[in-house]
Amino acid sequence: MKLSYEIKTALLVLSGIFLFIVMINYLKSNDIFVSDRSFYAIYNDVEGVSNGTPVTISGFNVGSVQDIRFYGNNSELLLKFRVENDFEFSTNSIAQIYETGLIGGKALAIIPVEGKNPAVSGDTLQSDIAPGLTELVNDKLSPLQEKIESMVVSADSLLIAVNSVFDTNTKENLTSSIENFSLTIESAKQSIDVLEKVIGGNENSLNSIINNMDESLKNFSELSENFDQLDLVIENLSKSSANINSITSEIKSGDGLVNKVVYDEGFVKSLDEISSNINLLLEDLRMNPKRYVHFSLFGKKNKTNSKD
Repeated sequence: MKLSYEIKTALLVLSGIFLFIVMINYLKSNDIFVSDRSFYAIYNDVEGVSNGTPVTISGFNVGSVQDIRFYGNNSELLLKFRVENDFEFSTNSIAQIYETGLIGGKALAIIPVEGKNPAVSGDTLQSDIAPGLTELVNDKLSPLQEKIESMVVSADSLLIAVNSVFDTNTKENLTSSIENFSLTIESAKQSIDVLEKVIGGNENSLNSIINNMDESLKNFSELSENFDQLDLVIENLSKSSANINSITSEIKSGDGLVNKVVYDEGFVKSLDEISSNINLLLEDLRMNPKRYVHFSLFGKKNKTNSKD
């Protein structure tokens, strides 16, 4: 069968139109030979998403964005995208716009969420926008910037206060105090050097003084022993004086056997003198013990007996 020229021209035109449609869809990332499902999501801002932006599930490319238009009479945007994969997800799933890298490329991710109703072509999913790198950096740097600014203001206030305290007079006084402290340390060092020289030059004298002190303590110990013996002598003399006084009293009164055996005024008078002398001796022992026990440590003058 021989085709006419008109039929051949018509077939060529139709083939060109078909190829043109295929090319257009290919450039839009739409494969007309693959069955797909279309879904919708509504955004306040599409963050730079355009027709042909890839659609992913868990990072795997499953489709692309088909159309973006204003939704209703407000500034919201209706985004239409297609999914070529047969992967099923519920109507509770989220269509999230996110950055694909540091250069700011955008993509649309379907985040599956468990639910009873599986999503079918024509459903509208929940929308979300993941924070980009710039937003994350700004969120982290903003509090840090505020803290740095606060620290700078505090440091500035502190420096102003320090400058007001350390005026010219205060600085001069502080410098003078440091110089005086240095002079004091130098004087103390010189004093220590002099003391070391004095101790080194008089080491023998110091040893002699220490030895004399040891000897004095030894003599003092011996003196204490002599005082103990002296107390015993005084006690015995006191007892003897008491006995003599008792005998004298009996003789004077004329009572007792002693009066009958001895009664003589001369004898009585002699006994009185003996008793008086013993009393004077006892008083002198108490007042001037050094007359009887000599020790070099006592340097005071002898007390004078009022009866001498």
